[in-house]
Amino acid sequence: MSPKRRADKIPSGCHIHGMLQLLTRPWMLHILWVLSHNGEMRFGVLRRQVEGISARVLTERLRTLEGAGFVFRHYEQTIPPAVTYGITDRMKDIEKVLAQLDSLSRTWQGEGVRVDAGEESSAVTVAQE
Repeated sequence: MSPKRRADKIPSGCHIHGMLQLLTRPWMLHILWVLSHNGEMRFGVLRRQVEGISARVLTERLRTLEGAGFVFRHYEQTIPPAVTYGITDRMKDIEKVLAQLDSLSRTWQGEGVRVDAGEESSAVTVAQE
């Protein structure tokens, strides 16, 4: 019997585990946030809105989100082909959570809390009074 990796173990009774694994991957929430606030958009526009993401990573993340039922992909056979992405009805539930996070972020910002997410680490700092 081969030993199981620690990451393979799913806590019993933890219903949120799979969703957290999906949504906490790099760029996932950022993509969902942009689509939920700006509506349907073409790939190139979405890539410009999600600053710093590569086309390859954006494509992979969109495919994953589409597979999870959070994002839809609309393909029009034109020259060049037009591909539009948007959020699904399932995403509307998560959109409420994102709105709450946005509200919290704005509240903290007003209180002098600055959240920095660097590539190597992330930090939360409080402005000195």
